[in-house]
Amino acid sequence: MKSNKIALITGSSRGIGAETAKLFAENGYAVCINYVSNDAAAEKVKNEILLNGANCICVKADVSIASDVIRLFETVDRELGSISVLVNNAAILKIQSRMEDISEERFSEVLQKNVISCFLCCKEAVKRMSTKHGGTGGAIVNVSSGAAKSGSPNEYIDYAASKGAVDTLTRGLALEVAAEGIRVNAVRPGMIHTEMHASGGEPNRVDRLKAKIPLQRGGEAKEVAEAILWLATEKSSYVTGSFIDSTGGL
Repeated sequence: MKSNKIALITGSSRGIGAETAKLFAENGYAVCINYVSNDAAAEKVKNEILLNGANCICVKADVSIASDVIRLFETVDRELGSISVLVNNAAILKIQSRMEDISEERFSEVLQKNVISCFLCCKEAVKRMSTKHGGTGGAIVNVSSGAAKSGSPNEYIDYAASKGAVDTLTRGLALEVAAEGIRVNAVRPGMIHTEMHASGGEPNRVDRLKAKIPLQRGGEAKEVAEAILWLATEKSSYVTGSFIDSTGGL
């Protein structure tokens, strides 16, 4: 049976994406879990959602590739129905480095995975949601980062730059489609306990830096998911082109 509330969450086999998928399912959404490689992790999240009685599918697709994105959205159309929420969460992080040591290839890959993926998915969502194209509206929530404001010197300037681009895309698209029934907002997570820090070469980074956080602790993925859910629902019906900093006060 198809739900009238359908959420597609990219990069949702782990971390913030997985918690977001589970939270949306708990709130009556049919959910598409998108992932790029870890079949077992995606199936685990899917099975947990199905056990709780919600509808859920998994679609393996690299959302930085246009043909994969088109296939992903067409699968959602066919198996779940018309998308009402898109959460652009998929992103990569490379090993900590000064900018002078970052290669052109690395910088390009980070932009492709973190920015082009968001752009491609937003395009497909707008084609389906916009009242201009016969849609009934919807919500897009982009997962940015506190790094978009801090710049992440000596660590991830490439990642920070990619999230700065996501912020600008969020604002521009929000204004472009506001009169077409689509709200576009973003969440900027800060020091959150997820597996992503291991990708940067420091699994315990949050614990090392938590004393600098005004709340004196790292955040949990579900806390970010709650902000994403709020931006996606009618509880935030008068909010678009805006940002929630889930950074513990940083």
